[in-house]
Amino acid sequence: MRIGKLDNDTLNALILSKFAHTRSEVLCSPKVGVDCAAVDMGGRIAVLSTDPITAADKHLGALTVHVSCNDAAAAGAEPIGLLTTLLVPPSATEDDIARVADELSAAAKAANVEIIGGHTEVTDAVTRMITSAAVIAKAGERGILTTGGMKEGDSIVLSKWACLEGTAIIANDFADRLDGISQAELEEARGYMSYVSVVREGLYAYANGAHAMHDVTEGGVFGAAWEMSEASGVGIEIDAAKVPLKPATQKICAALGLDPFRLLSSGAMLIACPDGETLANGLMQMGINAAVIGRAGGKGVRTANGEAIAPPGADELYKLYK
Repeated sequence: MRIGKLDNDTLNALILSKFAHTRSEVLCSPKVGVDCAAVDMGGRIAVLSTDPITAADKHLGALTVHVSCNDAAAAGAEPIGLLTTLLVPPSATEDDIARVADELSAAAKAANVEIIGGHTEVTDAVTRMITSAAVIAKAGERGILTTGGMKEGDSIVLSKWACLEGTAIIANDFADRLDGISQAELEEARGYMSYVSVVREGLYAYANGAHAMHDVTEGGVFGAAWEMSEASGVGIEIDAAKVPLKPATQKICAALGLDPFRLLSSGAMLIACPDGETLANGLMQMGINAAVIGRAGGKGVRTANGEAIAPPGADELYKLYK
């Protein structure tokens, strides 16, 4: 099988179709494009999500914390704690384990969440360190937002820039393939890892009328847009020329022949809201870059020139592991 997430048809056929909704306390069941579960705990809604980190060798602990918290923030929920699993290959050292633990601790402090448990194991089932985390968060006063809450006529806002995580991973792990990229550009790109949390913009957008959010991860901006459209049953148009990209991202993607609109993009949040310009301006006043990149409505998922956007496949990053 190809590396990366299962395509949506396969995911539905092999996995999601086999899970029944059997408990009234469960408010949000798994489906394509929905990253969080929600459970009514007797008057208070708990939001939960889980994610592995498999495509990065560096900043593993920080990514583990922020990617999980981002899913909760996309539901408008405040992250509280994380359960983390660390799978360690036999070739790793105690220093390697300590480094990841230090990263987890620092990132958790920065995100104002607590590591509340987990599991660590040395196993020859992996060839490099792999983490998986489950986040528990509390929903806000409006309840939870789902990816399927987008409405006809909504503006589509993107926070920060696309491809931040993908660019940083490439600059860290594949610098030897980047002929023509200066050392200064590499260092700048590596620094994009500091942008990967979207908790601040997620909670701000929730408090300011967002209808739906989706943190942009595997499959990039186009993949996230497709999943939001699929979940909501509303078409979506993305103007690729308006998608914010860092110059170093553009140069690195061009050097490797990668599509920046389908590259791993943790650090960016896709937000559907009634008034995109007002929301984007509010984020800019917080020091968070933001732009209106499209609108909801019509049929299908498409670019501004009418080109159909295909369902997400394997992320562009995985081309580099072949």
